[in-house]
Amino acid sequence: MSFQEALNSGKFVVTAEVGPPKGTDIAALHHDIDILKDKVDALNVTDNQSAVMRICSLAICRIVLEHNAEPILQMTCRDRNRIGLQSDLLGADVLGIRNVLCMTGDHVLAGDHKGAKPVYDLESVQLLTAVDSLNNGRDMAGNGLKGGTHFFQGGVVTPEANPLAPQLAKFEKKIRAGAKFFQTQAIYDIDKFKEFMTFARRFPVKVLAGFVILKSAGMANFLNKNVPGIRVPEDLINELKAAGKEKALETGMDIAARHIRRLRDENICDGIHIMAIGMEDKVPVIMRKAGLL
Repeated sequence: MSFQEALNSGKFVVTAEVGPPKGTDIAALHHDIDILKDKVDALNVTDNQSAVMRICSLAICRIVLEHNAEPILQMTCRDRNRIGLQSDLLGADVLGIRNVLCMTGDHVLAGDHKGAKPVYDLESVQLLTAVDSLNNGRDMAGNGLKGGTHFFQGGVVTPEANPLAPQLAKFEKKIRAGAKFFQTQAIYDIDKFKEFMTFARRFPVKVLAGFVILKSAGMANFLNKNVPGIRVPEDLINELKAAGKEKALETGMDIAARHIRRLRDENICDGIHIMAIGMEDKVPVIMRKAGLL
């Protein structure tokens, strides 16, 4: 099944993330794709993640297809204006890429080219509108296309944002703009996420809960202090501390597996998105622990 078909079938869907390298050596990337392709339903390819210059997502999505896996093209508004964004979307479609995740994107000050000029001609809701327009055979200026696109488009949401109301309002705007699925920022409080899902279930969209693998208590504290919208509860931090340095990563994977199992067994959401961030080989391990393999 395609990613879209898997979501629509009611299957508990699993996606993972691969990050394009900073440079042209893609041997490790091929390895990561091969590890994941038969385990997950689709692979997200990040777009200059954290505003760090890397190989473009479009090229890596094509490589994912060549490995007989299904890519999700991540597209941010930071680096291109509406002409460039629409041009890349047309290019993605003719290359056979069918899924796109629309994001505003981290500011350049977060990355390694702090002198770069951020574009932000569009933001994520407007980009979703542009995708919807291309799917219907017209560009943003209203001009007809010689062949429209065929995208299954999605957006991102942060269920643990504080305050939450602006996120909920933007969630609805994205749905009106054409979003069919959502991937969330990393979540660690399942009861709080259930409250968000009570709201989300009012709409005809699919939601995948995001997970970043916790490697240590120090990493959890760093996320709490530096990443807006992520909150690792104190009891999980204490669990990581108690494990000690040697067993902290194993404990972090156990936490992820435990949460994933609960999400699936209680039918809380439609699937998960695992962000391994350099530990792609751990994704199948977590899936086994969660009973997904």
